[in-house]
Amino acid sequence: MAWRQPFLICLAAIAVLSMLQEGAAVSVGMRQVVGQEAQEDVEEIFMQESDALNFLKKRSKRSPRSQDEVNVENRQKLRADELRREYHEEQRNEFENFVEEQNDEQEERSRETIEQWRQWHYDGLYPSYLYNRHHI
Repeated sequence: MAWRQPFLICLAAIAVLSMLQEGAAVSVGMRQVVGQEAQEDVEEIFMQESDALNFLKKRSKRSPRSQDEVNVENRQKLRADELRREYHEEQRNEFENFVEEQNDEQEERSRETIEQWRQWHYDGLYPSYLYNRHHI
């Protein structure tokens, strides 16, 4: 009885492994067929070598540019100018805001200083005597 259980387990393991090997062989075969179909699709996507060379040939330096090339180049220049203008405008606005904040802080500090000075020198009269002196 003791030897039957391990024997049955080994037999089952061998059966499972053989089935897995057959399944792997079938899947590899399918992958090869799928790979061939993919290769055919790729060949349909790409153009012939001669067409590609003609497509990539550049005009000579002295030949005139087509109107399309001129238009594209002008559009690129205008877009670059617009981006540059937006960037500088944003930088200017940030600097103006910074300067305005600095000025506001400075005005507040000087106002506080003046207020402290007035409180210190206040003589009990309103408006204070200091500002209503009559020089003779």
